[in-house]
Amino acid sequence: MGRIVVVTGGSRGIGRAAAARFAAAGDDVVITGRDADQLAKAAAEIGARPQRCDATVAADVEALAEAVGDRLDVLVNMAGSNVDTYEPLPLDAPLARVADRWRANLEANLMSAVLTTTAFRPVLAEGAAVVNVGSIGAEHARGSYGAAKAAVAAWTVGLSSILGPRGITVNTVSPGPIVDTVFFRGTLSDERAAAFVAETHTKRAGTPDDVADVVFFLASPAARHITGQNLHVNGGAHATR
Repeated sequence: MGRIVVVTGGSRGIGRAAAARFAAAGDDVVITGRDADQLAKAAAEIGARPQRCDATVAADVEALAEAVGDRLDVLVNMAGSNVDTYEPLPLDAPLARVADRWRANLEANLMSAVLTTTAFRPVLAEGAAVVNVGSIGAEHARGSYGAAKAAVAAWTVGLSSILGPRGITVNTVSPGPIVDTVFFRGTLSDERAAAFVAETHTKRAGTPDDVADVVFFLASPAARHITGQNLHVNGGAHATR
């Protein structure tokens, strides 16, 4: 019998690639998103179940948990965005706008994962896996988005210590720039994309499948003693030691 898997933000990009990877392995996959039409289309194409959910809205997350039921084997917290990419905040912006922008990125990237994981904690199976999606932006301190993703990685460590005695692993996967997604919303110039590639050791852009394969591995039996970690998938653009 396949596992029950939830992938938030699973209708596009990296989330969709991860969901497709689990579905191809025979798992029962639920994907979420805010755009019901896009969600239904993606679910039909990859063989998943759609559940419309804005992961920053408590009522939506509660409805998601109720729809999934009394057991969950894998939770992938992919939902998130970077409003700084779409509309850079000017240096002379009023403090009220600064506050709104920071709250928006914290809600989208940190609180979405916190709410979803908290809702599912009671039904996570023994030996389950939680995979949070961070970003190389956390290492480069890129404003509110980088701060939010850094907070995700820090929260992952504490959550790992709490859930570890139940055999549940909790890890962060932090992608470098993945150009083949809607993340940049048309703001990525050819010059900037080339600069991203130049920063890597592999001299190529990352793909959604690069990240999806690492997510799938962390939820596999081969990764049962890997927890509390932040795994970077960026071709060496940010190297750890």
